[in-house]
Amino acid sequence: MYQETDPGFTSAEFHARVSRAQELMAKQRMDGLLLTSMDNIRYFVGIDSTFWESYTRPWFVLVPSAGNPVAIIPEIGRAIIEQTWIEDIRSWPSPRPEDEGTSLVISAISELPRRHGRVGAELGMELRLGMPVTQLNAIVGGLRGVEIVDGAKPIWLLRMIKSSAEVKKIKTAVDIAGTVYDQVPGFVKIGDSERTILREFRARLNAEGAGAIPTLICRSDVGGPFEITGGPRERPIADGDLLFIDTGTTVDGYFCDYDRNFQVGKETDALVFAHERVWKANEVGINAAKPGVTAGYVFEQMAKALSSGGEYLNSNGRMGHGLGLRITEPPSVRLEDHTVLEPGMVLCIEPALEYEPGKIVLHEETVLITDDGAHLLTPRAPKQLPQIR
Repeated sequence: MYQETDPGFTSAEFHARVSRAQELMAKQRMDGLLLTSMDNIRYFVGIDSTFWESYTRPWFVLVPSAGNPVAIIPEIGRAIIEQTWIEDIRSWPSPRPEDEGTSLVISAISELPRRHGRVGAELGMELRLGMPVTQLNAIVGGLRGVEIVDGAKPIWLLRMIKSSAEVKKIKTAVDIAGTVYDQVPGFVKIGDSERTILREFRARLNAEGAGAIPTLICRSDVGGPFEITGGPRERPIADGDLLFIDTGTTVDGYFCDYDRNFQVGKETDALVFAHERVWKANEVGINAAKPGVTAGYVFEQMAKALSSGGEYLNSNGRMGHGLGLRITEPPSVRLEDHTVLEPGMVLCIEPALEYEPGKIVLHEETVLITDDGAHLLTPRAPKQLPQIR
């Protein structure tokens, strides 16, 4: 069982993140980054708070192009921020709908040294604001000589490369999930419902030391599930089913993300063929993921592996993605993504195949890109489907 011994990071880790962010801001001609989402605040400050589940009180962190970040947070959160490495803390008695930190944010941005007159915010690719759009408009309207621009590029260039401490947390989450995956044939039996299986799987994740478990999917059907995003049903698993379980379990906010498939009773020849083809495509993707190639190249190699006799069998929009403080992060393993892979990136390699109408087989593994290629963080799925009887 995982024992919590390192709930955060050293101050040196946070200083390094800020320093790298400032280098990227200089290249993007930005005077600062205004951060409002829970994962970006956690990345720079090192805190977690269940108050982020409430939309009543927005939180802000301003990372300047020089110097240390400024935390602009509701008074109720001051005590937790005071325990971090952040020294400049500004707060207000929230909730205060007429000025929910807006004037403090305007003041902090206005105090920044004016080099470019541009401050990045979470406006673009795969980012979400932690405040109402009307509040952003009020901040923009209250600034003079400063433009709020899309800060997605420096944020993702920074977060795509994981430190060894970040990788350690992802690997711990992977190991917790792997322990429970190994237990599935022992506690799941024919006749159990998807809902029952998911409930037991979640309980075992918690017993092994998981943090939050935002994503847990359990789907089944004859020969394979017809979709893999919905919630569990009361449907009992039956002979001939393929049981699909996928989890985004976290440790200190860092996700694992991988699935496992289990054959319930007897398998068909068509399923055996499809499973083998997807397993081999996953192997191709893992071997293709090397420094210097693009995410699109990895997709292309897996798509070729899924084709048969000149017939193009792949219809996936993407077959993988980055992983970290979000369960899906850039880059996308899709043909049009030209992100060059670098050491320190953590990727989910995820080929899938609808081998018959309404029957899906998907394999997902997680790798760390190193100087020598892709290093598996997940235990490789068995080539032969584990059986449930």
